[in-house]
Amino acid sequence: MEQLPKDPVILMGFINMKLRDFYPSLDELCADMQIDRSELISNLAQGGFEYNPAANKFW
Repeated sequence: MEQLPKDPVILMGFINMKLRDFYPSLDELCADMQIDRSELISNLAQGGFEYNPAANKFW
């Protein structure tokens, strides 16, 4: 996860852009980008964001 933005707001925008443009699910994004899913969710939760699988985005 060292290549990802550290700021939760910027990270949320980056991940949502990737989900919108390239990946149909968070699992596929994490597998392809070699990101630990639970660590990503935890980092974004610190900024108050949670994943909505129906919308395939964090809010």
